[in-house]
Amino acid sequence: MAGQDAWSGTVVRKGRALLDGSNLYRRLEVRLADGTTTRVRVGRSLWKDLQVGDRLVKEAGAEPRRA
Repeated sequence: MAGQDAWSGTVVRKGRALLDGSNLYRRLEVRLADGTTTRVRVGRSLWKDLQVGDRLVKEAGAEPRRA
């Protein structure tokens, strides 16, 4: 999602992968308020802090945060 988007949703899945073979990417699958799902890349500290079912909020121009 673009950095200027604003949304809120619920974490439905956590994952991580070495997509380029050297960098570990942490991703969340989030169900948005309108029922669609999207994948969001987040930092390590937020990824470790969240569990499936937790709510996230992202304001325009800001990083996602726990609600």
